[in-house]
Amino acid sequence: MAQYLILIHEDETAYATGGEELYREVMAAHDEFAAAVPQHGGKLLGGAALQPTTTATSVRGGEVTDGPFAETKEALGGYYLVEAPDLDTALAVAKLCPARFGGVEVRPVMSFD
Repeated sequence: MAQYLILIHEDETAYATGGEELYREVMAAHDEFAAAVPQHGGKLLGGAALQPTTTATSVRGGEVTDGPFAETKEALGGYYLVEAPDLDTALAVAKLCPARFGGVEVRPVMSFD
């Protein structure tokens, strides 16, 4: 089976005013997502939430700077690594992934066999 990275891009400022209730709702949605992956023919191999872009450090051309590479409304907020038999299955899984304030991107992981 192939591996796919589901990248979660969201407007992180939307979380700033949501408080504890929003946090609990989002975490519950991610728990539900993780439980549903096998039902759609995939296997969840891992994943993580990322700290906000204010904590990012970038390196370009050997120079270190504060912040992310680009100024965008939506930032990479986390990811899941899934194993699926094909892209269609990975997309079916990705449609379940919570991204209340944005969307997700599905990228196949390169295999160097």
